[in-house]
Amino acid sequence: MSLVKRSRRNHSLRRSGEVELNLIPLIDIMSVMVAFLLVYSANVEVIQNSQGVQIPQSIAQEQPKQSVVVMITKDHLFVQGERVVSIAEIRAARNAEIEPLRAVLSRPMLIHDAASDDSATREITVLADKSLPYELVKRVMSTCTSEGYGKISLAVLEKETTPT
Repeated sequence: MSLVKRSRRNHSLRRSGEVELNLIPLIDIMSVMVAFLLVYSANVEVIQNSQGVQIPQSIAQEQPKQSVVVMITKDHLFVQGERVVSIAEIRAARNAEIEPLRAVLSRPMLIHDAASDDSATREITVLADKSLPYELVKRVMSTCTSEGYGKISLAVLEKETTPT
């Protein structure tokens, strides 16, 4: 047997019993990922998927609090992601308030703080497409107010400001 073959065989026999797992690179990668997630998720509020809704822009700096979310698309009205009524049905109704929305908002599962029935502390956030007429958004907000939601926020995107 040649010297090269014997050397390779001896090397493979020595290495077969010694399996080593180096965890240092894995720990480095995990620490970078944790730092990244902490930095980029610290000041973000997640609101339901608003596909089909173009939210208006604003220069307001105050972040919204957790609340019940009413989303108004061009075709439907949703509460917490549940389809409540179509926009055509809202426009066809002659009432100032929207009865299907009233029924959903009166459910006890939507009230975050059941101990506090004070309407001044109950909050709701309205996500409305910017192309919708204000009269429709006003009817939604009126219905929310009549159901005891004292604080109504209109969701907007923060407008990019140019540094001066």
